[in-house]
Amino acid sequence: MLSYRVPAGQASAEIEVKRSRFIAYAQHSKGTAAAKRFIQELKDKYPDARHHCHAFIGGAPNNSNLYGFSDDGEPSGSAGMPIFTHLKHSALGEVTLVVVRYFGGTKLGTGGLARAYGEAAKGVLLMLESEEFITMESLHLRVSFALEAEVRKRVMAIGGRIEAVEYHQQVTMWIEKPKQAALNLPYSVELMAESTI
Repeated sequence: MLSYRVPAGQASAEIEVKRSRFIAYAQHSKGTAAAKRFIQELKDKYPDARHHCHAFIGGAPNNSNLYGFSDDGEPSGSAGMPIFTHLKHSALGEVTLVVVRYFGGTKLGTGGLARAYGEAAKGVLLMLESEEFITMESLHLRVSFALEAEVRKRVMAIGGRIEAVEYHQQVTMWIEKPKQAALNLPYSVELMAESTI
């Protein structure tokens, strides 16, 4: 997947079901380590809560190697999976969603818990702003002095950027550009190397 939506920041939402409080947080987190840090932050913020159930997608929405979810002591399948289901349907990538539960004294049953965790997840996702993430690639170019301005113009026109430039007998440029965008370089530009970011 070359582009997808990611959270632009953090959001929170809270619901109450039979006096149990469900406080949901969602934020951008690239990779499993970032997801685990965010989960731990909320455990530290709410140390007296009974449960800190979560789900995350650490990369692109279709990369199942970077998925994870936990019921954190709730009955199996009653918390982590409902949260994860809402994450999957959001089509967001690089996102972690945690629902903190304070028990209100009334048992909700497995079905009631699944509905409550799902509603909390849905609520915070509605509040979460997103932005487009575009897969970039790095290029190393060698151009004549006469073509430098033209190459710069073409890089900027497709949403790329110039990372570094060196001037010797020719101009050596390191650029970053959206992977799916064609740069359409003049034939005399020498492509030295490329790598996906």
